[in-house]
Amino acid sequence: MTGVTDAPARPGRTLGALADLPVSVLRGVGERRAEALAEWGVETVLDLLTTYPRRYIDRSRQADLASLALGEEAVVLAEVRRAHVRRARNGRPIVELTVHDGTGGMQVVFFNQTWRAKQLPAGSQALFFGKLTHYRGTRQMANPVVDLVVGVDGPRAGSKTGRVVPVYPASAKAGLTSWEIGNWVAEALERAGPLADPLPADVADRLGLIARTEAMTAIHRPETMDDADRARQRLAFDELLRLQLALVARRRVLERDARAVRHAVSPLEVTGGRQGEATLVERFLSALPFELTEAQRRALAVVFADMAGPFPMHRLLQGDVGSGKTVVALGALLAAVQGGHQGALMVPTEVLAEQHAMVVRALTDGLDVPDPGRLGGRRPLVVSLLTNRTKAAERAGMREGLATGGVDLVVGTHALLTDDVEFASLGVAVIDEQHRFGVEQRAALREKGRGGDGDQGADPDLLVMTATPIPRTAAMVVFGDLDMAVLDELPPGRTPVTTVWARTDLEAVAAWERVRAEAEAGRRAYVVCPLVEGSDKIVARSATEELERLSAGVLAGLRLGLLHGQMPAAEKEAVMARFRAGEVQVLVATTVIEVGVDVPEASVMVVEDAGRFGIAQLHQLRGRVGRGADESWCYLLDEDTGDDAARRLGALEASTDGFELAEVDLTLRGQGTLLGSRQKGRSDLRLASIQQDRDLLVEARRVAEALTDGDPVLSAHPLLADELRLFLDEDDEKFLFKS
Repeated sequence: MTGVTDAPARPGRTLGALADLPVSVLRGVGERRAEALAEWGVETVLDLLTTYPRRYIDRSRQADLASLALGEEAVVLAEVRRAHVRRARNGRPIVELTVHDGTGGMQVVFFNQTWRAKQLPAGSQALFFGKLTHYRGTRQMANPVVDLVVGVDGPRAGSKTGRVVPVYPASAKAGLTSWEIGNWVAEALERAGPLADPLPADVADRLGLIARTEAMTAIHRPETMDDADRARQRLAFDELLRLQLALVARRRVLERDARAVRHAVSPLEVTGGRQGEATLVERFLSALPFELTEAQRRALAVVFADMAGPFPMHRLLQGDVGSGKTVVALGALLAAVQGGHQGALMVPTEVLAEQHAMVVRALTDGLDVPDPGRLGGRRPLVVSLLTNRTKAAERAGMREGLATGGVDLVVGTHALLTDDVEFASLGVAVIDEQHRFGVEQRAALREKGRGGDGDQGADPDLLVMTATPIPRTAAMVVFGDLDMAVLDELPPGRTPVTTVWARTDLEAVAAWERVRAEAEAGRRAYVVCPLVEGSDKIVARSATEELERLSAGVLAGLRLGLLHGQMPAAEKEAVMARFRAGEVQVLVATTVIEVGVDVPEASVMVVEDAGRFGIAQLHQLRGRVGRGADESWCYLLDEDTGDDAARRLGALEASTDGFELAEVDLTLRGQGTLLGSRQKGRSDLRLASIQQDRDLLVEARRVAEALTDGDPVLSAHPLLADELRLFLDEDDEKFLFKS
């Protein structure tokens, strides 16, 4: 896309004006109905109009009761002819309805749902979804899913007319019905009139998108299903465009206001092609006990290009378990140090911080940096660890070292964000497991490079890492303000992990025999449990109970240890040290070992109650084994699972590719959970789907980049800017439009 014209927005009522109108302006929305709508999240006319139908009844393709066969599951639109409540012999209330659809009739029965009689009186029309059965000579549906379409007082504003009937997500709890919502929506559309359209006409024409007024009408009152599809495409694009505009505008504002550290680093240092004395980065890379993968070389090259550029780096590095993200991050941190700056690596947990500090110290052992005050003009590279449990005396010395430049690299938790932590010159900040940190924490760490008040120094480069691969289009939503680099291959020598879903007692026995055999051969094993202590509400083995059970049972005679997040920090560290040394052969743990824990001798893992874990979490847990050259196994123990859990465990058993599993996870869970990992606002997607609308998402990104190129606050597109303000969080609104 080469650009976007500054064509004037088409006039009409704005979304902001609709957001200023309470739903109480509509007929029939008195105080009680307004309260019910508010409980449901609808307070304004805009909220109401963006409460879209969850499905449609296409009467031109509607099946009828006359042709519905026994045992067939179907949706039937029918009118209630008779409704009454009776008592069964055991006293249970039963609601019985007689319904007809014009071709035939059936009985509908509800058990222990007396409120159904009030919801579905004679004369109402509803959508019944269930299985047609035969009881005492009568065709019936028992406890079907119900959507009330037309109440006894009839439809208003044509909500029942036409061939396509919208069905709204009615709320029984709030006492709201689909037909009521449809009536209010119809009135709101009629009274709103033409809607202002902020999308430049040339963009709409190029993408084949209909006008907003037509789209808003057709999504609620389509004449055909094709009308509804075209309306959905336009309104979904609007959602995606607002989201991408917010992300791209944030990036543009950062670039406009940024003061970059121009690091003296070259992509040639990745290959050793630079001439002259070896730099700190080159000495680090040449001393590694393994060869970099091509993916790691590509990632380092783009990271170094960012660091040498005119704008601060804002890059996301994502890769599968074991793909070598830490080495790339450490290369970036050392590139800052070789230019006279400092590096910080922030992680979410103390266990992960300790693990990273140990790895960083091992990989940088023997490296030194210039120090004119020392004999010989050099000193060893200094790596420090800062967490909430760092002792006061050690913390004071570390603070002084960070403030004076005596500490080159620091690995830490949220403790890095406290006011007493200051840097002499923070050049690169790396954030691991970004989904566990908020936007504010990312900004707070970046501010450390400016001296804490935001007005001094320069912005450090920012490298965000995620150990949970997500599909590219999903990353464009969650991490849309960051450039992306992907590690899509594993280092040579990594042995694939054999995954077994142990469904039977016999398979579970085989898993424990494998644990014993590996431990007796000098290797290590993990046993992962979902809880720390037993629970009456959740049927899952706890780590403490499992340790006792295994020690007295199938693993008797082996040396077992316990690790969970509620243990004192010193005790956790001691247990991990004993496990690495082999004094503990089997570590019974909670998900505290999910990320970062690296014990190459660990060759087998057993996950108890595996169906209780998500795909991403199980994949991360599995990544704790197979980190050495030994053949490795992961056993997922779960005898009785639901359909969703079965699909998750089956996917884990079939694939070790994190990106492939991420696609499966997105399909199974939907986008709601994923979107929850970004800063929430009113911009959450109601119609748009990351999976279904991938092409629209890419186009929205292109349009957003073209619109904000040279104009990050959208001054040439005021209507779009106003809409963006409407849907942004308050903090983001102030940030983007402060000028």
